[in-house]
Amino acid sequence: MRTSLPETRSYISPKREAAAAAKRQAVIAAADRLLSSGPAMMSMEAVARAAGVTRLTVYKQFGSRRGLLEAVFDANAERGGATRLRELAQLPDPREALFACIDLLCTFWGSHPGFTKLNEAAFIDPEFAEAIRERNARRHQLFTRLLARMAGDEQARQDAADLIFSLVSVPTFRILIADRQSSDVATLLKSAAAAILDAHKLG
Repeated sequence: MRTSLPETRSYISPKREAAAAAKRQAVIAAADRLLSSGPAMMSMEAVARAAGVTRLTVYKQFGSRRGLLEAVFDANAERGGATRLRELAQLPDPREALFACIDLLCTFWGSHPGFTKLNEAAFIDPEFAEAIRERNARRHQLFTRLLARMAGDEQARQDAADLIFSLVSVPTFRILIADRQSSDVATLLKSAAAAILDAHKLG
């Protein structure tokens, strides 16, 4: 009769898990601070030094600089309320939903000065470029879905969505925020978006 060996189970102590989580948050916070000084400052070596950990620890936690960047984006999105975009997009009135999303995006972009510099980094850093492209695609999809709910010609809805996507962007925000508050920029962008909707006879 064959006796089966007891199944072995990996065990991770709560203390070890807590320590790993604390290190992860320390690395994200360090990367976030460096990002505020400009994307070029956010090397894996610099992040490790700022967080007080080894570079190997950073790679183990995030896999790559791109993985770390995604974690920083996600942490800021959660803290800045950007995760509410989907919720706002479901408001019954699509025009009201669009304006609410513009308000939130401007507040979010204005809360982190490093974000407005990312588009410059995209020209010289493929990892930043890919991360930005993915987020831009999500924003474009958000506007496309919102305008698809409006009454009007299908081509007009797509044209208006493309125009609003181009208008409500970090490069435009960066230009307008130079001598304005985030709320003032949002007011300007909502006014321009409304003009686009009206010009394309969408309601």
